[in-house]
Amino acid sequence: MFTDSHCHLTFPELAASMPAIRQAMAGAQVDRALCICTTLEEFNDVHQLAMQYDNFWSSVGVHPDNEGVTEPTLDDLLRRGKLPRVVAIGETGLDYYRMGDRTHADMHWQRERFRTHIRAARQLQKPLVIHTRSASEDTLGILREEGEDGSTGSAGGVFHCFTENEHVARQALDLGFYISFSGILTFKTAQDLRDVASWVPMDRLLIETDSPYLAPVPYRGKTNNPSYVPYVAKQLATLKGCSLELIAEATSRNFTQLFAGVLS
Repeated sequence: MFTDSHCHLTFPELAASMPAIRQAMAGAQVDRALCICTTLEEFNDVHQLAMQYDNFWSSVGVHPDNEGVTEPTLDDLLRRGKLPRVVAIGETGLDYYRMGDRTHADMHWQRERFRTHIRAARQLQKPLVIHTRSASEDTLGILREEGEDGSTGSAGGVFHCFTENEHVARQALDLGFYISFSGILTFKTAQDLRDVASWVPMDRLLIETDSPYLAPVPYRGKTNNPSYVPYVAKQLATLKGCSLELIAEATSRNFTQLFAGVLS
């Protein structure tokens, strides 16, 4: 019924609890999950989950926040991206939130890493999983520069855990991307985000946990897991004035459409 389009099940908070997590998912009618890679070092573990369980899939990528890890080359991403059950490139993008004393110019490495991911996605024709924080204009600008404008040949993808404003959302949609909402949507302080979610077209919506982080109300502050994704769907149903079942159906259908081959 429900699909968690973005979770980190190899992170220490969750990795040792797979049987319990899967049991909780079944009880919550969460049928599928995309397991997200954030470093090349963890890729084998992420991919193994996808190979072991027929309702899990994998991405390959290096998160923009991660420093002191193996820097991905185009070949690194292409080789791993061709493996069975790898359906996306990312998590990738830009994050200037933790720049500290660094300047925009100092973050050149992050922009180059992002471009490498985009080029891999375009060659493989697999969607991008985009992370952007305090860097939306550069994120959108680089996507456009690399040809990601929704035209033929675009890889497309999803802006995951969306927290930006309406202007950014409309630009992302104009480029052909989907928008995914997490448990943040349920937070008391997130009315602006709820306002954005209320008008995002049903055929471009995804839901996620981003677990083990960002547990939705009523579990805020606790370790998140994919079985909590229905609470995100419930909030969207309230915003859209429709049934929970309709949100589940639409977001699961969108997941299948975006991540071509997830049923193989």
